[in-house]
Amino acid sequence: MPWSEHVARERDRYEDGARRLPDDPDTRQKQLVRMGSAAGAVGLALLMDGRDGEAREWLARSAERHRESYAGAPSGSWGRLIGALKARLLAGDAEGAAVDARWALDQLGSGVESPVGRYAQVLALLALGRDGEAEPVARSLTGEPPDAFPADVAAALRALATGDAAAYDAAVRAVLASFEARDEYLEGIPAADTVLALQALAAPRGLTVSLRSPLLPA
Repeated sequence: MPWSEHVARERDRYEDGARRLPDDPDTRQKQLVRMGSAAGAVGLALLMDGRDGEAREWLARSAERHRESYAGAPSGSWGRLIGALKARLLAGDAEGAAVDARWALDQLGSGVESPVGRYAQVLALLALGRDGEAEPVARSLTGEPPDAFPADVAAALRALATGDAAAYDAAVRAVLASFEARDEYLEGIPAADTVLALQALAAPRGLTVSLRSPLLPA
């Protein structure tokens, strides 16, 4: 499917959600998170199509809708924090990522038990350059069972926190390979979004790896 068709489909989904945004708090938060996911899919497809300026606008919408949805979400809805942070990272918006990272850490408090919550925590700490604090959180994720958290992503996060170039190179290539082995992708967008987020965190640390794949922008 051409990228323009992915863009049109997900943009229509976002706009349909905006037209039918309800007042009821619970229904509203569910609709907002769906809109955040749709906007993120538009942004990712635009990135893959080389339309970076438009992508940044849609990724900003994604971050805003995920953050807005959190206000009425059930306790422990850490995926919304991750959605906002990843959208800022994919957009290359370091300032926005820092703002949302501080917000995410405020929501998480002193720490959380779930792997998803710790993933949000380590992303936020890395986005803020607080690598020393990020390392033990990333290390804790490396001990999770594969069905709870992917070992290759945990290894990449820990390598970023420790500045280990060789470990990051191996880990991010493993993450990309796992995407290439998939048959289905989030929101139907065939792109390695986690690799792009990791590479965004790697850039200011001088750890970016040269990668080529149909699942990455040319």
